[in-house]
Amino acid sequence: MTAAVFFGCAFIAFGPALALYIFTIATEPLRIIFLIIGAFFWLVSLLLSSLVWFLAGTITENKDGPVQKYLLMFGVLVSVFIQEVFRFGYYKILKKASEGLKNISADETALSMRLLAYAFMTLVIIMLHLFWGIVFFDGCEKKKWYALLLVLLTHLLVSTLTFINPHYGISLVSAYIIMVLMGIWAFFAAGGSCRSLKLCLLCQDKDFLLFSQRSR
Repeated sequence: MTAAVFFGCAFIAFGPALALYIFTIATEPLRIIFLIIGAFFWLVSLLLSSLVWFLAGTITENKDGPVQKYLLMFGVLVSVFIQEVFRFGYYKILKKASEGLKNISADETALSMRLLAYAFMTLVIIMLHLFWGIVFFDGCEKKKWYALLLVLLTHLLVSTLTFINPHYGISLVSAYIIMVLMGIWAFFAAGGSCRSLKLCLLCQDKDFLLFSQRSR
């Protein structure tokens, strides 16, 4: 009985919205993205609204009945106003996005190449953060403060190349050069050497082979 009531109430409350999602949104990836963005805006507006309600409840805790009623009404008005402001902001973003998509859709090849560039840039950023972490921690342990400074400067450089430079190809190549250099530095900082690299590549590293046999 409890399960039947639960599922019955759940389908009454969320059934129409779920049906709309399945038949109108789930088939289009772009609509799913817009839905997630809209949900984020709504959650932020609810967070601010809940803060207003909390403040209103705190203020009216020891107030008379009429004063408490008016303050709570004021809280409701502010909460609704906040949510509608965020709705308007979401509308403006959708408007801008639709205009941008119209311009982009004129050249699908250019869009595909740009998405591919984004994918490669994401890869290099992930690897750089890994290498930066190794070099940074090694610098802290050995008190090599120049290492921390170089991590900071290369991080700033890559960020500048990524978000400011309009020539995305140059940014990508530069970021990969920095990634290779930081990867070499991180390799030696982690205890690697040319000999250990050679033995590993030739499958002659006894410690590695012994570890592999034990793991089996």
